[in-house]
Amino acid sequence: MKSVLSALIFLLGAATIVHAQTAPFDMSGERPKGSKPIAPETVAPLVITPQKTTPRVTTPQATTPKITAPPAVVPQAITPVIPAQSVPAVKQATATPAAAEFRRYVVPFADLRLEGEYDRKSWSLYLTPEQAAAPAKFNFAYQNAVVVAPEASQLTIFLNNRAIGQQQIGSPDDASAISFDVPRGLLQPGANLVTFEVTQRHRTDCTIQSTYELWSDIDPAKTYLSFAEQDAQKLSSTDAIRAIGVDDAGKTEFNLVVPALAQPGTTKPLLRLAQGLSLLSGMPNETFSFSTDSLPPAGPGKMTVLVGTPAELQPLFSAPAAAQTAALATFVKDPRTGSTILLISGPSWQAVSGAIDTIVSPTDRDPSVRRDILVTQRWTAPDALFLFSDTSLSFSQLGINTTEFSGRRFHTSFNVAVPSDFYANAYGEATILLDAAYAKNVLPGSHIDVYVNGSIATTKPITATGGGIFRHLPIRVTMRHFKPGLNTVTLEAMLLTNEDQACVPGTTSGTTPRFALFDTSTFHMPDFARVAQRPNLAALAGTGYPYNRGIVPVALFIDRADPDTLSATATLLGQMAVVAGHPIALDLIASPSGIGNRDAIFMGSISQMPTMTLAQMNIATTSQASWRPVTTGQGAQPETAVTFDEWRSRIGGGALQRQISLFQDWMRRNFDISLSSLQFIPGAEKVFTPSNLNSFMIAQGTSASGESSWTIVTAPSAKDLRTGVEAITSQLDWPQIAGHITVYSSKTGKVDTVPVSRFDFVMSQPWSFTNYRLIAANWLSTNILSYAFLLIVLFLLIGVATSGILAKIGRRG
Repeated sequence: MKSVLSALIFLLGAATIVHAQTAPFDMSGERPKGSKPIAPETVAPLVITPQKTTPRVTTPQATTPKITAPPAVVPQAITPVIPAQSVPAVKQATATPAAAEFRRYVVPFADLRLEGEYDRKSWSLYLTPEQAAAPAKFNFAYQNAVVVAPEASQLTIFLNNRAIGQQQIGSPDDASAISFDVPRGLLQPGANLVTFEVTQRHRTDCTIQSTYELWSDIDPAKTYLSFAEQDAQKLSSTDAIRAIGVDDAGKTEFNLVVPALAQPGTTKPLLRLAQGLSLLSGMPNETFSFSTDSLPPAGPGKMTVLVGTPAELQPLFSAPAAAQTAALATFVKDPRTGSTILLISGPSWQAVSGAIDTIVSPTDRDPSVRRDILVTQRWTAPDALFLFSDTSLSFSQLGINTTEFSGRRFHTSFNVAVPSDFYANAYGEATILLDAAYAKNVLPGSHIDVYVNGSIATTKPITATGGGIFRHLPIRVTMRHFKPGLNTVTLEAMLLTNEDQACVPGTTSGTTPRFALFDTSTFHMPDFARVAQRPNLAALAGTGYPYNRGIVPVALFIDRADPDTLSATATLLGQMAVVAGHPIALDLIASPSGIGNRDAIFMGSISQMPTMTLAQMNIATTSQASWRPVTTGQGAQPETAVTFDEWRSRIGGGALQRQISLFQDWMRRNFDISLSSLQFIPGAEKVFTPSNLNSFMIAQGTSASGESSWTIVTAPSAKDLRTGVEAITSQLDWPQIAGHITVYSSKTGKVDTVPVSRFDFVMSQPWSFTNYRLIAANWLSTNILSYAFLLIVLFLLIGVATSGILAKIGRRG
């Protein structure tokens, strides 16, 4: 008993001694003479804030690896050992780096999803010389589907075709933040290629259908390049406009502050400036806003442009003395906020216009000079090559590399562009000469599909067993779904195997290649008919036609020069300039009588539109009073057309009408025959009345003289006009513009089109028998009755001619 009691007393004494040692062992140098030791309570704890530090990657476990961001550390639990002289440095390290960090957001989309077993997205990011020279980190956050197998799935980031990081995909519960150091010297001034590539496999399923469940989402708000040096924010020349980039939602915004906005004579140079800024930045989701009396807050993807004479700008900003005597365009610092502003000034508005020309002139191009590429690299790289006639391009030229694939559904895409006078959507066929190989275990029933702009164009079955190599295998691709401007062609291989049918556990992530696609494959575009059509909103969205080809300035009618209307006009013209490849020359008019035979654009609220213009576009003039979008909480008024159809069905024609409609759908689906193709003469355009569910409309038609095109862009109010233009010019909705009329609903986000019933040909090429033959072939392919009638007439003529010949040379009884 005494020995136990002695042991307890000894242990208690040892614990008391250890607890009394409050200061940890310090291996720092000897303190200067006279210095006082640091009391434990005065040592500031090292506080780590996850949002302000670089996330670290934890080592994944063998079963379910997962990449996690570091957890927030409780300050009381940290007892760092810090010498006395280092205390101020610790305080600075916890506050200064986060405040000094400069971010360039990378993703030019609102959402970025990588789908399937293999996916790859590439685009370019423009950097200034200061940003390219500064040390940088690449940060991103992602989340994936729960069915993605982490042990067989990887996400790789490339910068300028060099892998800077690779991660196992394992973050199904919430987004994981990852950071990679960018190697010094890898970034370059100008365009830098950014690529996200994923390889994903299913946890349990081996079917082709299961591959559609695989996805990884990249968060644009947490994907950026971070620079610690302040010089990375410096904009040294107007060429830095190209480096404006995007915000955390993938948008780009130019804020033009013009105190003299209401003065006549300022609108034309400002709209030219907007087009030049759009072309220089080249971003897919650009918007413009005009204001007169305040500087908007700065931020990523935003640029404030201050325009006016020094006297006009004085209440907002003190212009440099040089602006008093000469035109000036430069970046300056706002002394109030420290943000960078693009200043465009001069002693008069004539000098201001000259300063604007110094910025915009590098983007000017003669409309008569043919361009070879459609610039798309800011959202999809490489730029799309224009195809004007018989052309063959290898997959390597189209940006597709040789790839080996071990999964079940392989897909890859490339872009090409066709001119605004493309007219071969009814008869033409392009050809893919495929160089590929498939393994011995691939079964018959597998097939290769080709899509054009998301619509299936052709299917090529794999019928042989035992593997095989395709060498220039011809796959014919109908050109029905091609349209003027950008076109995306997707090749997809569906691979069936006995192993997938058995689906033994552990075989979902096989690594043996089943399919190989070689970059020597070729896409061949044959000669096609070239004749422009009027109206054709798809050509406007694709290449800016007809305004991209005008030799004389386009007539522009604006009902009021208020900030909302001008903002909508600048945003629309900026997008048109991007697809046209150059700024569009404008001439502002006060009434339709000043248009003459020129192409024209009408911008404004529908109540201010000239009645004659609406009637020429086959838009009901009653819309000026009746078109009022439904507001929240307001019941929608019944549409006249809907009410008419309901009464017709009540009277008794409903059942018959439904049967006819079903038959029409069956004919269109199986034989590509519609009622419009069974007419000798196309029907007249019907008068269109916009629904109150719609909040924006763009329509195109022939001018009163019949020699030019008119386009009207309108909405119930100036505010609706601005909202509608910003939505329709987005990278997601702009390609949906087509037909004779396109309408947009801000309430539902839906875009609807009214197809063209009757159009006019506009000859865009010199006379050529080959071109006329191709035009006739396409027209007859869309007008079946006319084609049949011509055949009958031709047979009758042959019969009459044959009878006449036989009557002269034959025997008489």
